[in-house]
Amino acid sequence: MKRTFFSCFWVVGALTISMFCLPACQRELDVQQSYPFRFETLPVQKNIAGGETAEIRCHLIPEGRFIGTRYTLRYFQPDGKGELRLDDGRILHPNDRYPLSTEVFRLYYTSQSKMRQTINLYIEDSFGHLVQKTFDFNHKKEDYPKPVPQPRPSDNDDDDRHHPDRDPNPRGY
Repeated sequence: MKRTFFSCFWVVGALTISMFCLPACQRELDVQQSYPFRFETLPVQKNIAGGETAEIRCHLIPEGRFIGTRYTLRYFQPDGKGELRLDDGRILHPNDRYPLSTEVFRLYYTSQSKMRQTINLYIEDSFGHLVQKTFDFNHKKEDYPKPVPQPRPSDNDDDDRHHPDRDPNPRGY
């Protein structure tokens, strides 16, 4: 009787363990397709004058590789006014998606404003991962050339050409 009890106990235990283990087995291979990524840029100038262009060098760094991954870029400009272009010359419009063909690319921002400007860049992959980066540009006052001081005629200058009160022909005839 003891022997049958232990045999039954052993069979029930083995069936219980197999019940928990067998559903975990799958015939399909689990392939990870979605990897997080970083969006890095080189330092960008902080001050920009109207009409001046700033270069933004960008690099997407995924933590893993999947051949079908696609990246898109969109931007929004909450402050100021300007134009953003890709390195291939395409002018970007706010909130439109643009496919990126490479992970290393350049953007060119041209200021069209005389105030503080902000652009928000959004990079999204085909699996829904989104990375956002903000760039702030302060308006740079243009350096106007200082006026060159003109020489004044001296008080003892006898040349009548430089003094309007002494000019014998003030109207030039």
